[in-house]
Amino acid sequence: MCYYSGLSALPITRFLAPMGYDAVWIDWEHTSCNVETMTSMVHEAIFMSQGRTIPWVRVPGHDHAAIGYALDCGASIVVPQVETVEEAKHVLSAAKYGTKQRGTRSAPPFRLIPFLTDTPYDPNRDIHKCVNDQAAIMIQIESAEGVRNLDAILTECPDIDVVWFGTLDCRVSMNLEAKMGGIGADEPEWLEISKLFFDTIDKHDKPYAGFAFCAPPYGSPEKIREAAKRMSLIAMSADVLHLGALAQDLMVAREAVGPFVERNGNGTNGTNGKETEKGDGETNGKE
Repeated sequence: MCYYSGLSALPITRFLAPMGYDAVWIDWEHTSCNVETMTSMVHEAIFMSQGRTIPWVRVPGHDHAAIGYALDCGASIVVPQVETVEEAKHVLSAAKYGTKQRGTRSAPPFRLIPFLTDTPYDPNRDIHKCVNDQAAIMIQIESAEGVRNLDAILTECPDIDVVWFGTLDCRVSMNLEAKMGGIGADEPEWLEISKLFFDTIDKHDKPYAGFAFCAPPYGSPEKIREAAKRMSLIAMSADVLHLGALAQDLMVAREAVGPFVERNGNGTNGTNGKETEKGDGETNGKE
């Protein structure tokens, strides 16, 4: 169970991390922030959850440096809009050390401090070989082209750990109505591309991740129960959705107090319907 952190706000991360989620998705692609803020959010999520909540950072594109920053701070990565074998190979190269997948990741000398933070979890291997296997790599397939190339991508790049089906972007790329990523969609071309995606991940026995909200208006317990039959990681809540619910609170409150707003806002206290005189700053309108 994962929560989506759509806001680059450390206090929100600090507040949510102890709640017991298995993972947090930190969206560095659609919420701009500097490297220091992203790094602090990752560290805050780990520290405040006592290591129970795994941070995933969606990096802003395929940039080699951005992938390195996210991995260096201790996160697993989500890479958007992977459409070809070449792009997938570039991602793996940026994320790996040594000859594994032709790794080009730079070894951070001041992250892995000798005898302090460079201890491998497997004493039979060095730290960099261990780190190659620690951070997970998730790619997002967000277009029909990406779906059609997914079989080749997973064949050529077995070190991809998880695949996310970006249904919203995929539908937009196909000139289809967004429909919150395909909720209730039944266009023949959409059903065809969706079937191809799931047939491909089943063929490669690859873990699948995606959104499945557990509460209205975007979901229900039944929908998340159905999603759990296939998904290995479920993004089932989001800070932005809960903050957006404040608008509903305001609407309900305004409707409830509407009859009293004009009366209580015109200089009376609402008890006798009489207006008080405007005060002079000393008597407040009273003798």
